[in-house]
Amino acid sequence: MKNGAINNINRTRNTKPALISILILFIMVFPLMMTAQKRKPTEKEPVKSSVITNGAQDREFWVNTLYKISYPVVHNLANETLKKNLPLELGPDYYLQVKKVTYLEAVGRTMAGIAPWVALPDDNTKEGVLRKQLRDELLKGLVHAVDPNSPDYLNFRTELQPIVDAAYLAQAFLRAPKTLWEPLDSLTKKRFIEEFKSLRNRKGAYNNWLLFAGITEGFLMKISEQYDPSRIDFALRKMKEWYVGDGWYSDGEHFSMDYYNSYVIHPMLVDLLKITTEKKFSLQQDYDIALKRMVRYSEFLERIISPDGTYPAFGRSITYRTAAFQALGQTALMEKLPEYILPAQVRCALTKVMHNMYDGNQNFDSNGWLVLGFNGHQPMVADQYTSTGSLYMATLGFLPLGLPADNRFWTDPPVDWTSKKAWGGQTLKKDYKVEW
Repeated sequence: MKNGAINNINRTRNTKPALISILILFIMVFPLMMTAQKRKPTEKEPVKSSVITNGAQDREFWVNTLYKISYPVVHNLANETLKKNLPLELGPDYYLQVKKVTYLEAVGRTMAGIAPWVALPDDNTKEGVLRKQLRDELLKGLVHAVDPNSPDYLNFRTELQPIVDAAYLAQAFLRAPKTLWEPLDSLTKKRFIEEFKSLRNRKGAYNNWLLFAGITEGFLMKISEQYDPSRIDFALRKMKEWYVGDGWYSDGEHFSMDYYNSYVIHPMLVDLLKITTEKKFSLQQDYDIALKRMVRYSEFLERIISPDGTYPAFGRSITYRTAAFQALGQTALMEKLPEYILPAQVRCALTKVMHNMYDGNQNFDSNGWLVLGFNGHQPMVADQYTSTGSLYMATLGFLPLGLPADNRFWTDPPVDWTSKKAWGGQTLKKDYKVEW
């Protein structure tokens, strides 16, 4: 073979790898170039932002959602049609006397959730009109709730479950005393006091239920009525014993991985200690440490909200939905969030959760009542003590609405929450245990 031919063959052999590399690179890059061209914004297609709302829009959504959830309960109680119209959907193997408990569940839990919001002063805004309407109907309904001659007279006198839901009623009165308690007429106040005292002939479970008895007695202490100091003291002592560390309490002698630290323990313990500290029944340091522990637990709640606004559906009572964030909401309401957790990031995280859960009608029946489930009609996940009235615990996730519209929680610009920062490669604070 001639030298020229040999050289041509060698050049061909040397250029094949280069050509193959160029071809592979072209195959990889060309689709990206085409995609980039397709995604290039035009005047008719503005650049899309992950942030689509401001604080005012978020608040409007919260208000409309809370109103949608709570209106059927409040409106029907005001019209003495709650027992007539509330559905009686039951969890599998339900074991309670539903007609003796579910109505008080619906009323007490709804009240505890809406209390901070309806306590805001009146104004002429669209929100103000809704708020005043709900408050006025609730005050009207509370008269019926303890009137033995009303068709909507609520049962406090029998069964164990009323220990729970009388406590949420008491907590609502504590959260909005000038709005929900003081305006009641003297007869209605007397009747509520009698109903609360009637609970003393029963004992509940040896777990978070101690706080239910404690806070009802704490309310009586607050209004200078005769109270049972042993029920308050026992609840406070056992909760101190059941603290397991890093912001978590055991729910009784054995730890349970669920949301009861938020549904009940932290908010109710802090509210109870606030009363007992004011009345010199407890030491200030007991309140201070309980508050610190709730703040720490709230850090976990903020962190478990995923970048897309979902959270783990684990443990008992997941049908309580947004009540899982009551402790975080109460910490925000009290303006006690840690420095590194900005109010706006809590607002944005919870707003995303609420959009995922409440944008559609999957959690409501055709008449606007909540249905059994987590995010949809899923009766198979309801516990054996869960009925329709139980579901109104969901309102407890809306406590920050008690902050006025001009509070920085609502006015600060949107901020990403912790998990969104973490998964987006942004700077974030390292988490670490606490030892108090």
